[in-house]
Amino acid sequence: MKRRCSTQLFICALAGALVFTVILSMSSGQYDIPMETVIASFAHAADLPILPNVVPTPEQEAVLWHIRLPRTLVGMMVGAGLGISGAVLQGIFSNPLADPGIIGVSSGASVGAVLAIGLGVTAANVLSLPAFAFAGSILAVSLTVSLSMRHGRIPVMTLLLSGVVVGMFLAACTAAILTVMNEQKMQQYLFWTIGGLDYRRWDHVLLGIGPIGIGASVMVLLARHLNLLAFGEVEARAAGMPVTAFRLLFLVLASLTTAAGVCISGNIGFVGLVVPHMMRLIVGPDHRRLLPASLLAGAVFLVLCDSVGRILLPGMEIRVGIMTAFIGTPYFLYLLRRHMQMDG
Repeated sequence: MKRRCSTQLFICALAGALVFTVILSMSSGQYDIPMETVIASFAHAADLPILPNVVPTPEQEAVLWHIRLPRTLVGMMVGAGLGISGAVLQGIFSNPLADPGIIGVSSGASVGAVLAIGLGVTAANVLSLPAFAFAGSILAVSLTVSLSMRHGRIPVMTLLLSGVVVGMFLAACTAAILTVMNEQKMQQYLFWTIGGLDYRRWDHVLLGIGPIGIGASVMVLLARHLNLLAFGEVEARAAGMPVTAFRLLFLVLASLTTAAGVCISGNIGFVGLVVPHMMRLIVGPDHRRLLPASLLAGAVFLVLCDSVGRILLPGMEIRVGIMTAFIGTPYFLYLLRRHMQMDG
């Protein structure tokens, strides 16, 4: 009971931190907008009597509602999706070093993106690149699962090795396509693959909100079943659980959520690795608590990284994919060293 109350308080604290990071994100950038102006703009839109004497200018309103709000919402969705998907995959693989890229999502998205750029369809529609990346991710995960399935079962180790093989093959495909592209298209691909939230529009929000929202909601509702899977296949079967069906369902949900995030933001690493592991240390291994905590913490982490990237160097912007790598790489090395010490 005491643990449950402390977990609920922590999740409430994460929700409060998310509100703060959203306000920070909306106020940060080359065109600085005071936080009270951001709050006043939201209050006026909701017809709330908060800060009535603070009136945003038309320029501030345009920046807030047409540039920074879509960017912040995309950051929240992508961070939440990567966080909860990482927690689910770590539960399926029973490995704290697992992340959404392990089943081929990122490499598939890269092939789709480089094809879209190479074919020149990105100039016709801003959503063509995300659409190609999403299709590439889903095809890559489908190939990984089909290669690993044996007699109606999906062994974890086989799934892991299939993901590595598919990732290597798709990386070779991406490299082969890049060799025949001109310099301008190569720069466009490089710009996408670093991962970023700049130039995100309401179209990107609408593209991602459906799959990420549905996928994350269903994963949270099925958290109890993930607890059984995390105990091991033998224990789950003894409890009467159809292991293959639920493992496949969780893979589909995590892949759908991750693919939707990657397609609208590019490859952003370490969120699905760092956030779930940190939350597991705080709230424990019970996925009924871990999944909501990872969802909220992922949103906070990514929006905060994006905000810091805009604040750190005045007049310049560090893309969010670089910021997460700066933070995630040392933590991954720490996890790897700790894992090796436990095995030793």
